Amino acid sequence: MLCNICGNKGVKIRQITRTYGKGKDLLVIENIPVITCTHCGETYLTAETLHKIEQIKTNRKKLAVERPVAQNDTTL
Repeated sequence: MLCNICGNKGVKIRQITRTYGKGKDLLVIENIPVITCTHCGETYLTAETLHKIEQIKTNRKKLAVERPVAQNDTTL
């Protein structure tokens, strides 16, 4: 696979987790494929991945699995 930025071979694909929103509107998307170039150091998402993330965000009520999240008490 070639890097879309510098055109060199040797990109690595790794899985990341991203969060969107906060509080009751927090959405966590796991196993997002991210491309990292070993030559130029750029890290980017493909258009297909970005489109899928937008679909998930738009349809979050249908697709999301609710999980309890521990909340920290920040009052001093």
